[in-house]
Amino acid sequence: MEASDTDTFRKIIISTFPELAASQFELETAGWDSVAVDVDDRLIFKFPRHAVTEKALLREAQLLAVIRPRISMPVPDLRIISGPPLFSVHEKLKGVHLLTADYDRLPEAARQRLGEMLGRFYAELHGLDEAKMLAAGAGPVAQWQPVAAMRERALPMLTADTRQKAEAAIDVFEQLPPDPYGTTYGFFDGHGWNMAFDHANQRLTGMYDFADSGFAPVHQEFIYARFVSADLTERIIASYETRTGRAIDRQRVDILTAAHRLSELAELTDNPEHVDIMIDSVENWARSTAL
Repeated sequence: MEASDTDTFRKIIISTFPELAASQFELETAGWDSVAVDVDDRLIFKFPRHAVTEKALLREAQLLAVIRPRISMPVPDLRIISGPPLFSVHEKLKGVHLLTADYDRLPEAARQRLGEMLGRFYAELHGLDEAKMLAAGAGPVAQWQPVAAMRERALPMLTADTRQKAEAAIDVFEQLPPDPYGTTYGFFDGHGWNMAFDHANQRLTGMYDFADSGFAPVHQEFIYARFVSADLTERIIASYETRTGRAIDRQRVDILTAAHRLSELAELTDNPEHVDIMIDSVENWARSTAL
């Protein structure tokens, strides 16, 4: 379903929830997979943009039904409305995105609290029963672009200094042995746009958008927080190590971060709406890498 005017979605929602007729509706069209409608800053309705994301929304609801009672992190309680059109509704997690500038302003205690909370979140997800997650619809996370595409499409878009670092990262990425901890069910999308952060109280109130969750190598889980901050990534890893007894290889996380950013850039080089964002993400990695 394509985004249009707010009134279109308002009519659809009120046809099922007539008690919301006097409510305030705010359309949020930035999501790649769905159009979201915020009602009274209390409810979130999600409308899939097309058939593929409709299936993803149904799978997300099934996964969250298994996840929610087994982890400490607040997550959405999705209810599917079959329609037509099909859409979901859940109570809004109070908070907004956490971006780099926001994180940089946080005091030490708030940063540490956030890292501890996310480390626990990943440890709990990785401890879920794999058979139950498979039965709920979890599968492999999306494949990245091949190395050849990273070299041919992404590298020419970068400045000389960043390109040199990226080339070195690709070389190491090609030689990486399998993850020492194998694969796990995990979130694999833990950037600040999927966080509900209460800035007034400097606390994370929940995580959302489990549509891209699934099975992937353990170390891959830690590359997404780098969109927010390398400092946050380190705090999350330290917390996770304490809770699981696993030793996370920081260099491996760094290499995977580079490969992921280059993969996204290679995929979106012809997309004028997003290509500059992808270039910035590679440049940001290059500024903080230890390579």
